[in-house]
Amino acid sequence: MRRSQRSGVLTGLAVAGAVALSATPALAWGNDGGGNRDRHREHRGDPIEVVAEGLEGPFGLSSIHGRLLVAEQGSGPGTGRITVVNPRSGSTRAVQEGLTNPAAVTEVDGRLAFVTSGAEVPDTTSVGDSTVFLTPRRWTGTPRAFADLKAYELENNPDGQLQFDPTTKAPLDSLSNPFDIVAQPGDSGRRYVMVADAGANDVLSLDSRGRIRTFFVPPVITTGACAGAPNNDPQHTGCDPVPTGLAYGPRNTLYVSTLTAEAPGEGRVYVLDARTGDVRRVITGLDAPTGIAVGDHGEIYVSEVIYGAPEGEGPPPPGFDPSSVGRIVRIDRHGTRSYASVPMPIGLEFHHGRLYSTAWSLAGMFGMPGKGQVVKVNPWAFQRSQPTTTTTTTPASTTTTMMGTTTTTAGPTTTMGPTTTTTTSPPTTTSTTSTTSSTTTTVVNT
Repeated sequence: MRRSQRSGVLTGLAVAGAVALSATPALAWGNDGGGNRDRHREHRGDPIEVVAEGLEGPFGLSSIHGRLLVAEQGSGPGTGRITVVNPRSGSTRAVQEGLTNPAAVTEVDGRLAFVTSGAEVPDTTSVGDSTVFLTPRRWTGTPRAFADLKAYELENNPDGQLQFDPTTKAPLDSLSNPFDIVAQPGDSGRRYVMVADAGANDVLSLDSRGRIRTFFVPPVITTGACAGAPNNDPQHTGCDPVPTGLAYGPRNTLYVSTLTAEAPGEGRVYVLDARTGDVRRVITGLDAPTGIAVGDHGEIYVSEVIYGAPEGEGPPPPGFDPSSVGRIVRIDRHGTRSYASVPMPIGLEFHHGRLYSTAWSLAGMFGMPGKGQVVKVNPWAFQRSQPTTTTTTTPASTTTTMMGTTTTTAGPTTTMGPTTTTTTSPPTTTSTTSTTSSTTTTVVNT
């Protein structure tokens, strides 16, 4: 997985860590996501409510029996855990501890299935990373390795990219770095869990015996800032798609968010046929999506964990507020977008008519341990106004590391400006037909 990198926020936010993390970011009151003036906000509660705090690197978020399940990455090997959160009382209980980098968790057949991230340095011999684990009973007991995703990548290489340097034989970038896991509906004998593997650039389907098959391979992106971007080999020039989030939707659909090398505006959501993996629709114009949820009325929610991060090397500018990094985008059935400011969100879950999100998911990377949260994002948190960007081009390229993946920055960078604009037009939609081996794309303007 080769990605561009907004390194300023990733290397320098510890400098700005004095900002109080217990307060939710200020929101400008105005039109809510449905376009209605909020005249009685004092009776509606806070737009964003903290449900649980004191978490360490909360990434994946799912729900079970009225509770929320959180995959906490932890602060190092053996410090990760799976935590159950009561969304009403805010109480938390760790049901799996001593884990290494759990990225996401779901419930399937009454048991927990969770997936671990890839190794920080690509390694063909490491054990326990890029693996799906299952608990022997409901939430407890020693989990067993269920499926080795890195072994599948090494044997099958679904995206077809060059994996190893021809001379040194070293991995060129991340081999496998799973980011999300969801239980599949239907016959559990054939359909069990689905995994978004960000490092391998694919979505994988696992049956109840742990057998893996490739379900969907998004194409390399070659538009905008991705045009001509170097990659592992000349045949795949452009930005890797990097699948990050999965959510089932209405009418037998599966939604897949893709980071698209963190290139501003090049992130996508693929709406797939949940049975075949064929692409029904593509939603474009997103900024490094890391999670997705689908609401009761067909609206979708997309987390953008590094939205608003300053560009370039070195510390952020004086007075920079790290709570301004990150947002959630709401896209209704008509394509209209609205935005909620949530600091560093990754995992999203729509549960019992409410949207929940992780917050401060990357705080531990910036010297701010134990600051992770789960928050409830109320409908009136979403506003039509959004920050805009001013783009300047710089020829230099840099290499940095975030979330366990070495990445490369090449081409234009973007500096965030202070102005706002009102967005009411629907997003550009791409009509696509695909299989796991090939994709044909036709742009349709809406």
